[in-house]
Amino acid sequence: MFWTLELASHLEDAPWPATKDELIDYAIRSGAPLEVVENLQELEDEGEMYEGVEDIWPDYPTQEDFFFNEDEY
Repeated sequence: MFWTLELASHLEDAPWPATKDELIDYAIRSGAPLEVVENLQELEDEGEMYEGVEDIWPDYPTQEDFFFNEDEY
C-alpha cells in the first residue's frame, strides 16, 4: 500500500468519521482511482472509525507542513 497526494486527495471530502467499509463505498461512488480502493482494502479492519486522512496515511501533509506566511496573502 502506498499513498500519494493525488490519491489521498480523493478522500478529502469523504464523510469523516468513517469505517473502512464506508470509505471503500465512498471511493467507489465518487469515482476514485482503483489504487485508492485497493489501498483502503489493505487497511487492517478492526472496526475502528477513521477521523481523517491522517489516520490512514500518518505522513499526509497538513497546512502546517508548508512554509509560507498566510498574513502575506
